[in-house]
Amino acid sequence: MEQAKMDRISELTRLSRERELTAAEQSERAALRKEYLADWKRGAEATLDNTYVVGPDGVKRKLKKK
Repeated sequence: MEQAKMDRISELTRLSRERELTAAEQSERAALRKEYLADWKRGAEATLDNTYVVGPDGVKRKLKKK
């Protein structure tokens, strides 16, 4: 996710603490949050796809999806 979009999420959050957000601002913040979470999940899955566990017998095994 681009830094500008992350900054916009932060800006909208600060505004929500000061005043009530308009309907357009609320929907924009929801869409940006959804995009941020999707990017975060994609990154976490990529990390776990490249993670190995070494068993007591010394053999490396990939993590299995649940």
